[in-house]
Amino acid sequence: MNRKYFNELICELMKIKDKKLMENFLYGLFTPQELNEIPTRVQIVKMLKKKGMSQVRIAEKLGIGIATVTRGSNEIKKGKFINI
Repeated sequence: MNRKYFNELICELMKIKDKKLMENFLYGLFTPQELNEIPTRVQIVKMLKKKGMSQVRIAEKLGIGIATVTRGSNEIKKGKFINI
């Protein structure tokens, strides 16, 4: 990953304060598949942080593979997603 470009992306995202403008930006940036996958990953993190639901149940509920849920769990353990 090119850190310079990644940091520039973060800066661009941080500039957008309006929901419609953010939606427009995301629809222009991501493919339809990515626009489906990214919000699902956010839901994985929210469900994992709520506790009480197994990774298998989360995978079933969201219609995704267990490996995707496990990846989210591992990233939480690494200290990611503090803001969610």
